[in-house]
Amino acid sequence: MKTLTKLALAGALLAATTTAAQSGSRGVSDGEIVIGTHLDLSGPVAAAMPPLKAGIEMRLKEVNDAGGIHGRKVRLVIEDNGYQPAQAVRAAQKMVLKDETFALFSPFGTGTSAAGYSVAAKSGVPHVFPWSGVPAIFHKTGDAKSFTYVVDYAWATAAGLSWFLNDKGAKKIGVLYQDDAFGKLVMAGVNKAVADNGAEVVETAGYKPGAVDFSAQVTKLRAAGVDLVVMATVIRETIGAYVTMRKMGWDVDVITSIPGRSQIIPLLAKGGVSGLYGIGQWNIPQTGNDSPAAQAWLKRFAAAYPKMPSESAAVAYMMTDWLVQGLTAAGKDLTVDSFTKAMAGSTYEDKIFGNPSLGFANGHITPQVASVWQVDGMVWKKVSPDLTE
Repeated sequence: MKTLTKLALAGALLAATTTAAQSGSRGVSDGEIVIGTHLDLSGPVAAAMPPLKAGIEMRLKEVNDAGGIHGRKVRLVIEDNGYQPAQAVRAAQKMVLKDETFALFSPFGTGTSAAGYSVAAKSGVPHVFPWSGVPAIFHKTGDAKSFTYVVDYAWATAAGLSWFLNDKGAKKIGVLYQDDAFGKLVMAGVNKAVADNGAEVVETAGYKPGAVDFSAQVTKLRAAGVDLVVMATVIRETIGAYVTMRKMGWDVDVITSIPGRSQIIPLLAKGGVSGLYGIGQWNIPQTGNDSPAAQAWLKRFAAAYPKMPSESAAVAYMMTDWLVQGLTAAGKDLTVDSFTKAMAGSTYEDKIFGNPSLGFANGHITPQVASVWQVDGMVWKKVSPDLTE
């Protein structure tokens, strides 16, 4: 039965691919463009999803209220990936086969995005801006329909940690890492930074995605006498591990990699992560130095989504704005080919939040940018200059 099911799905994907290749217009009709995404709506990172979803919806509402793109409204289909690759495959198959989405856009998670990408690549569907800093997954085959926005986790970790080591002088490094592709990439960045700066990784401790108890890992790292802990952690795990260290009376310096430097972390922790360092890619709104354009955006956002953290929403808004820019530049006769050519040759100017201008090199953003931040009470404060590749 399982074999028959797999054969049926393979046949359906082949049929969908053939139809799309013939018409070039899957998900595009006279009145709408269908875009699909899959987010963690029920798993360990679900608490971080509402702002991300809100940022996408906010920009698309603006576009649709203004008449759409060449007269077509953009319809967003959202599925739950539960932060599980198998569930992400099912979500992507549903959107490609049943919803006939033109593109998969802004899916969340490294393993989940990679799983969904396999479906998109087989069916000829553009895969745009996954929330994952492992660009090699999405570009190793030279897929011209793949575009990534998040900086490479290994590069960002190496850049941010090198700055930190030069500034703070730590020498004995411990690493707490999620045991998956994300954690391995962060570890690669750590290894490069310590090699370049005369430091040493003296202990590591892994955990499985979704872990909630970090006492064993913290005890192991503390026993090694490290003077800095680097964490490859996401939202809940960043809070849990840091709070565990402080409850155990361990006042070691701690720096988390992307995506642990998130605005939602000090808010969820209610001040319990003050002092935590983090490596980030983009500027965080509401840190006291917002431009007039950012202040105006924040006012609109707060009116539409009261009391919701704004960072992920702002990033999702920029991602969506770039997507809209590409769909518009592709022209009224929208096809996968016209869209991918328009995106590949585009640049993005952030006129709201003060982030650097970006373009693409082989489908990945250029330049890559990172910076180091620290939690002060309930907010992140930038403590380094922009670091670029």
